[in-house]
Amino acid sequence: MSWSFLRDILSGVNKYSTSIGRIWLSVVFVFRLLIYVVAAEHVWKDEQKEFECNVRQPGCENVCFDHFFPISQVRLWALQLIMVSTPSLLVVLHVAYRENREKRYHRKLYDNPGSMDGGLWCTYIISLLFKTGFEFGFLFLFYKLYDGFNVPRLVKCEMKPCPNSVDCYISKPTEKKIFLYLVAVTSGLCILLNLCELAYLLFKHFAKYCLRRYNDRLPAGECKCKSLHCDSRPNQLVNGVAVPLMQSSTDIPQRDERIAPAD
Repeated sequence: MSWSFLRDILSGVNKYSTSIGRIWLSVVFVFRLLIYVVAAEHVWKDEQKEFECNVRQPGCENVCFDHFFPISQVRLWALQLIMVSTPSLLVVLHVAYRENREKRYHRKLYDNPGSMDGGLWCTYIISLLFKTGFEFGFLFLFYKLYDGFNVPRLVKCEMKPCPNSVDCYISKPTEKKIFLYLVAVTSGLCILLNLCELAYLLFKHFAKYCLRRYNDRLPAGECKCKSLHCDSRPNQLVNGVAVPLMQSSTDIPQRDERIAPAD
């Protein structure tokens, strides 16, 4: 299976992600996608052929395998990677929509089409919520379908057409268990990163909102006075003209009371 399309999607999202989002992308690339392509696929390559039961009843092994593995673990892992990564495509599509609008109207509509504000900020938040929801959902599926993340060496099957309770042996149980633990740990790490990024974006947005409200409450005259470097001291009328009121004795010009020398 070619994973180049998923790599291209994640590479495009990297340009518009926060620093925490780039860490999430690194975890997905190195600890999930790369490990899946290089190692995990080969571990589960012939899992049905290597699933053996101590009976030669036709159809017994197939029924028992379907009972214990309703969906292949490695295929569920691949589906998880696809579903977790595709919400990031929403961000790329939103940026492309902004760029197409500027081309259509032949003028600059945004300071930066990839800036995290307005609708793009909402799209990014929605993609984070979808990714976190998919992570929780697939962890629950792994735990529910396979009774946890443990892979037993021996399972007992009593499904028809098996004549009685038969023993079935799973191939490479220890190796598969290690990979399933890796799936659980990396999923938990990605959930933590998603929640941290979500909290960071919400806090940053709230801080900007509070700062904007504070600036709006400032008196307009105060800012204007600061820009013009005017004197904020009270004025007094002298001969009908407003003159700044002197606050200290040093500010008041002193009369020269020296007596002129006699001629």
